[in-house]
Amino acid sequence: MFRILIAEDNAELRHLFSRVLSRNGYEPLEAVDGAQALEILDHETVDLIISDIMMPKVDGFELTALLREAGYTLPILMITAAGSFNDIKKGFSSGTDDYMVKPVNVEEMVIRVGALLRRAQMINDRKQTIGGTVLDYDAMTVTFDATSFTLPQKEFQLLYKLLSDLGHIFTRQQLMDDIWGIDSYTDPHTVEVHIGRLRDKLRDNRDFEIVTMRGVGYKAVKRK
Repeated sequence: MFRILIAEDNAELRHLFSRVLSRNGYEPLEAVDGAQALEILDHETVDLIISDIMMPKVDGFELTALLREAGYTLPILMITAAGSFNDIKKGFSSGTDDYMVKPVNVEEMVIRVGALLRRAQMINDRKQTIGGTVLDYDAMTVTFDATSFTLPQKEFQLLYKLLSDLGHIFTRQQLMDDIWGIDSYTDPHTVEVHIGRLRDKLRDNRDFEIVTMRGVGYKAVKRK
């Protein structure tokens, strides 16, 4: 059973998240702020953290940055009322994996938790398997139909991210931030160019395809 640490100073909200996660098969642990979250992590195994930002003693930004500096790689989902672009940018810069703005749809929260845990498992395994297709992160290779080829780093990372959550729509900006970096000055059309190259190289793949969501971004879906 996956263990989820909830760092939230609002008791009512913290208990709500805990109940929802329990109903969905997770084991929740509760912390009233970032300082208590750090204490819990000293003696408990945790698979994912849900953290508020505005908390006493140690806030969500500090908590995330401290964990990343200490070498923790577990997924972190920030949930907060601070929804400005600068807040979101600061959250991702500190090392968070996903971000939700209050008021939170708890059903969406559960979906995001599941997706983050799947991605974390894939990263730990360093491989993804979709049907008969295998992606090896360490070798940057794609194998299907008894053939294997190496992709350039950015193309591989882009494909790996799309396949990490089949059916999920990633915006162009998300892909730019995650693959090229938030502070990158790379032309946004670079994503389209890389997608085009991937489609050309994977045109004979029978397991999945990359779909353009016009005006939004891209998603990978299984072929029928």
